[in-house]
Amino acid sequence: MAICKPLRYGVLMSRRVCLLLAAGTWLGGALHSLLETALTFRLPYGLDTQVGYIFCDIPAVLKLACGDTSLNELVTLVDVGFVAMTCFLLILTSYVYIVSAILRIRSAEGRCRAFSTCAAHLTVVVTYYVPLVFIYLRPGSQDPVDRVVAVFYTTVTPFLNPLIYTLRNKEMKAALMRLIQQCPKLSST
Repeated sequence: MAICKPLRYGVLMSRRVCLLLAAGTWLGGALHSLLETALTFRLPYGLDTQVGYIFCDIPAVLKLACGDTSLNELVTLVDVGFVAMTCFLLILTSYVYIVSAILRIRSAEGRCRAFSTCAAHLTVVVTYYVPLVFIYLRPGSQDPVDRVVAVFYTTVTPFLNPLIYTLRNKEMKAALMRLIQQCPKLSST
């Protein structure tokens, strides 16, 4: 909205619309989690209670179950696949609109600023969704790389998010450049 209809943004994105979008997101996440949790609780578990991850995620918990987890894996694949595909299609659709709006901007500086905003958002989206899809769309995987990927999307992406958006600020860029220029001076003393 901010790029495609900048003059109407304040009217279209009212407080009510923002609240409805947030409530819809929370409700969707709660329903998604409720489905996965209910299916996970119905499984029988043995004596092995050590999860091979740093957090209890659905694929890791399913590995502890003694019974047949094929229904859980199928539901996880379909559910997460649906959520990931829906998000991907919404993001792709919005970027088609955004790129077409950016290409209509007459000034090179305006296009550059708009692409800068999009690049920061797209970087965060890619660093979150690619590892997430890698983990969830391969149910039952025993690959040790899954642990590294799970740590990546749960720690690296939230760490990068403020860094990426902070570096869009001119004062922060200038401060970072001064710091980088001082680094050779610091190492020679």
